[in-house]
Amino acid sequence: MTTPLRLGIAGLGTVGIGVVKIVQRHADLLALRAGRPVTIAAVSAHSRTKNRSADVSAYAWEDDAVALAARDDVDVVVELVGGDNGPAKALVEAALRNGKDVVTANKALLAHHGHALATLAERNGRALRFEAAVAGGIPVIKAMIEGMAGNQIRRVMGVMNGTCNYILTRMESAGLPYETVFDEAKQLGYLEADPNLDVGGIDAGHKLSILSAIAFGTKVDFDAVVLQGIGAISIDDIRLARDMGYSIKLLGVTQMTGRGLEQRMTPCLVPGTHPLGQLDGGTNMVVIEGDSVGQIVLRGAGAGEGPTASAVMADVMDIARGLSFPTFGQPVGSLTEAPAAAVSTGASWYLRMVLLDKPGALAKIATILGNVGVSIDRMRQYSHDNAHAPVLIVTHKASSDDIALAMEHFNQSGVVVGAPMALRIEDV
Repeated sequence: MTTPLRLGIAGLGTVGIGVVKIVQRHADLLALRAGRPVTIAAVSAHSRTKNRSADVSAYAWEDDAVALAARDDVDVVVELVGGDNGPAKALVEAALRNGKDVVTANKALLAHHGHALATLAERNGRALRFEAAVAGGIPVIKAMIEGMAGNQIRRVMGVMNGTCNYILTRMESAGLPYETVFDEAKQLGYLEADPNLDVGGIDAGHKLSILSAIAFGTKVDFDAVVLQGIGAISIDDIRLARDMGYSIKLLGVTQMTGRGLEQRMTPCLVPGTHPLGQLDGGTNMVVIEGDSVGQIVLRGAGAGEGPTASAVMADVMDIARGLSFPTFGQPVGSLTEAPAAAVSTGASWYLRMVLLDKPGALAKIATILGNVGVSIDRMRQYSHDNAHAPVLIVTHKASSDDIALAMEHFNQSGVVVGAPMALRIEDV
């Protein structure tokens, strides 16, 4: 009988139990597809007695997850603990040093320590796989490393946080303000324990930094990702964008430019007719542009027990089949330290502000834009009271630095009431 591939699973939360269910439910199918049985030898979690939706009593138990790395009956450590340090990092490092392959869904760990861990994996001749770390069940890592191996990747962009997409699309469909939908998402359990990981763009930024490394052969550089969350998006922004034929998305974009590597995770306007603009609810979408294949669109569930466990098992099956390639798609020594682009690629911008309703206010705003080199494409003034006049401006292409300078001058102009809003209109 062919030697089985034996798993040690650390973390029996939603995803861990999902992996257990797949191994138990599809044991015969996995063996046929891998050419060998895939089994579970040992597991670890915070509580041994917790009531779970799958029976784990047949597996050896380790109270300390790191102990899985030392077991002789474990070939692959599946790290589903989470966190960018602590037990997760210690487990992955110990497993690689002890000659075990590792599969993880931990985007924070890879975003902060990906290069060091890839170096350790290569030094020990082991696999470090992480399909489940980006976009849940969507096979975006495999698409880039394998399916697009013959392409020079031009740009990667996408909606990579289902919670943010749920909030924004719920605001649009129900006409509800951000605060109301945020509370609703919290009640539904969609938000992380620290909500800023979601709505602040941090979770999605982790994912984008990983995709950047694969796409452009660079070291993971999460610190260089420009982050802006969705907390300042108002229902007025949602409605005005829709009136112009756009939807607002927390959009990740990475591309190599003459100025360096551009990585940004920010709210943007995208055409409502584009697949990104039509993306509803908690679904994720990643768009990859290659020089030979053109643009491909991958859409699917970005989280949840089944989709994420499916991605974990895709990596497990590759290891069972004996498939091997470098962690980020090329030898770790060839990964470069790309300079961060100081200025993002130019784009049109949506500017929304409330002006004092007095002569010369609008002219003052137009003068500020002209002085910083930003030209106006169109302008719309909405119904107003005797004191305040809401104004929407769409600019021609301008740099983010010029827009930021204009926003500073708006705040000092004496004619703008409250905080103005600037959102990039992404060319998709």
